[in-house]
Amino acid sequence: MAQTSTPDARLDRLRGPAAPRRHNARTIAALTGNPGCTRRAVLDGAGVDKMRVAEHIGFPGRFGQSSFAIVRGNVFEARLKANEGEALVGLLGVDVPKYLDLSGGPKASNEERYARTLEALKDNPDTLLDHPMLRLEIAGRRVYLEPDLVAFQLDDKYHIVEIKSFPVIDEQADPGKVSAAATQAAVYVLALREALAEAGRDPATVSHDVLLVCPKDFSNQPVASMIDVRRQLSVLRRQLSRMARIEQLLDQLPPGLTFDLEVGDDGEPARDPDALTADIEAVPARYAPDCLATCELSFFCRSEARTSTAVLGRSVREELGGIEDVQTVLALAHGTIEPTPEQAEAAAMLQAAYRLRAELVP
Repeated sequence: MAQTSTPDARLDRLRGPAAPRRHNARTIAALTGNPGCTRRAVLDGAGVDKMRVAEHIGFPGRFGQSSFAIVRGNVFEARLKANEGEALVGLLGVDVPKYLDLSGGPKASNEERYARTLEALKDNPDTLLDHPMLRLEIAGRRVYLEPDLVAFQLDDKYHIVEIKSFPVIDEQADPGKVSAAATQAAVYVLALREALAEAGRDPATVSHDVLLVCPKDFSNQPVASMIDVRRQLSVLRRQLSRMARIEQLLDQLPPGLTFDLEVGDDGEPARDPDALTADIEAVPARYAPDCLATCELSFFCRSEARTSTAVLGRSVREELGGIEDVQTVLALAHGTIEPTPEQAEAAAMLQAAYRLRAELVP
């Protein structure tokens, strides 16, 4: 790639003629959860359809919500927002004097919608904002985000409202799903604080308490609870600061690299799967078991990393002090190779563990 090209032009060439897929809070949460993965950063930065890539190279992932869950979630959200958010206003327990839909129609650009959101934040501070457009800088590029709702309450604080379709049964929700919702909401909190600052208002008026709205039991009756996302905000800020700028990542890629999936006459991608696989392998990945729940390419990366300590999880990998190969780990444990000075501590730990195992397992 010509180094004089702009980052946007280089990302467009990586993606090919397909329309870019937009970032959302889920993708940003996954990206910041594994900031060392260049592969994900580049593919997401270019807006590549990772699910389609994974299918084309023979590693389709069981990833994302089922069509039933998506429909159920859309129906639940529509009911909450009907009649200018009447049901939501009831959950808030306050009188919200105005409801404002900022979706802007199908032809409105992200920039136009963001400008309308800034206007609303300046001129309508006590309004229930439906689908505002926010933005956040990720790896040196601005990406646009669309939370479900922003509400203003009597404690003089803005609150992000997250609407989820997973149920609260006997006043308990799935802890893993609540945790994921909290991480995604933290992305919106950070983006809303930046928008308020740009609008000339105090970003501290955005609360770290997020309103999570879910269906109660197995009905469509909504129930709301506040979740504190301060811990997630702290992690998010730290991880964003650790991410390399996309320009630096692009400069490391070999020339001619592309993830183009332009379709042929039969409606299927014309690209040779082996050639696409080779280009994906040219971009360094940092696989961890957590990726299986957050990345469409995780099955491919797991197969690629099958001889790596990465498949054992981050905690094991860190305990091993950066030893990347499983065979090296086994050889150090058995004492069949001499450890380097950097491997000496890990080798002593591995040999002690091997001796204990030998004593306990006949």
